[in-house]
Amino acid sequence: MSLTSKSLLLVAALALAACNNPRPGGDFGGGGADGFGGGFNDGNIQTGMLGDPNDPNSIAHFQQRIGDRVFFTTDSSSLSEEGRATLNAQARWLTANPQFAIVIEGHADERGTREYNVSLGERRANATMQYLISQGISANRMRTVSYGKERPVEACPEQRCWDVNRRAVTVVSGGRTS
Repeated sequence: MSLTSKSLLLVAALALAACNNPRPGGDFGGGGADGFGGGFNDGNIQTGMLGDPNDPNSIAHFQQRIGDRVFFTTDSSSLSEEGRATLNAQARWLTANPQFAIVIEGHADERGTREYNVSLGERRANATMQYLISQGISANRMRTVSYGKERPVEACPEQRCWDVNRRAVTVVSGGRTS
C-alpha cells in the first residue's frame, strides 16, 4: 500500500471518528456537545469530572437521575408538562448545588432550513432558561447556545429520530458563566 493510500485511509478513519460524537449513557445520557461534563461514566465506573451517579451532588447524578434534557413537539418551543417536571427537578438540583453553572443547548430535527432550525433551537434554549429563572435560578449561572439541526442524537429521516432531536439539553459546568 502506498503512502498516499495509507494517508487517505487515516484521514477517512479520523473523519468517521469525528462524526461519531457519542454521549455517555446512550441517546438520553449526559455530556454536552461542547465538552462540559468531562469523562465517561457508565453508571458503575467513575472517571473524570462526572462523579458518581449515586452522589446527589454530582454531575452524573444530574444527567442520569434528574435528567439533562427536555423534548419539544414539531416547530414548537413550548414546554410540555413532562418538560416542566424535568426542569423543576433541575431547578431543585441547581439550587442545592450553587457552585455549578449551566449551558442550555437548543436543538432541532433535520427538517427545515439551517437558519430556521438555529432560530428554533435558540427559542427552545431560551424557553428552558426562562423557566429555570421562574424557578429561582439566577440568570448569571446560565447561558444558551443553539445548534439547530447540526448536532443530532440520531440522524435518520424517521419520526423516532426527529422526536429525540427536538430538545434542549442542560449541560452542567464547574463555574459561573458571567
